[in-house]
Amino acid sequence: MPAERIALVTGANQGVGFQVALELAAAGVTVYVGSRDLGRGEAAAAKIGTGATAIQIDVTDLASIAAAADRIRAEHGRLDLLVSNAGISNTGGGGGTPDEMASAGKASVASLDEVRAIWDVNVFGVLAVYQAMLPLLRESSDARIVNVSSGVGSLASNADPTFPYRSIYGPGYAASKTAENAMTLAMMIELEPTDIKINLVSPGFTSTALNNFAGTDTLEEGSREVVRVALLGPDGPTGTFTRWENETIPW
Repeated sequence: MPAERIALVTGANQGVGFQVALELAAAGVTVYVGSRDLGRGEAAAAKIGTGATAIQIDVTDLASIAAAADRIRAEHGRLDLLVSNAGISNTGGGGGTPDEMASAGKASVASLDEVRAIWDVNVFGVLAVYQAMLPLLRESSDARIVNVSSGVGSLASNADPTFPYRSIYGPGYAASKTAENAMTLAMMIELEPTDIKINLVSPGFTSTALNNFAGTDTLEEGSREVVRVALLGPDGPTGTFTRWENETIPW
């Protein structure tokens, strides 16, 4: 087994992605700090220090994704860990409270352009990165994919009238996470005959730009399940959907 693990974390210049990259590097993983803006990625990598390298990747830009894959192949020949973390809740920079954003995002009034933009990042971006990085993951002897989703995307939970976040379920962010979960299930089924592990994780309601810092969990709290699953060894489970600590979320 290779002495070092090579990881790519998308959306790692801030928020949960940054914290995950920081903790993976601290655990001895060589981490590519994925960022749409290379300058922000370089600043984040500098903060993380040893083991972190910035890489430009815009999950909505196929050429950008392909260039990132080519660079990782040229520098390491493989990828051991892919953390698909990049995501957006809206296109307006996170202004407003979650309730205000939910009100503007109800099915009857949601902007179709806004919904498409959110889905482009949270759904199609996850699939595009998976497709580009899978050949590199196949070169690893211990490959794992961790897709960062959200419990608010759970259809089973939202079908329950007592689910506390049910009222904010809409076609934008929440439904995009449902679709990301579906994309992940498709990947799980495809990868069942292989040695590549794949897991789905919800960070919980973490205080980040995604929710205009209205979240109740710290970055460290929100990142811990992502990190725990990312650091699972070759004998660790695959096909799971969990929140901290290893609590199963219904699909």
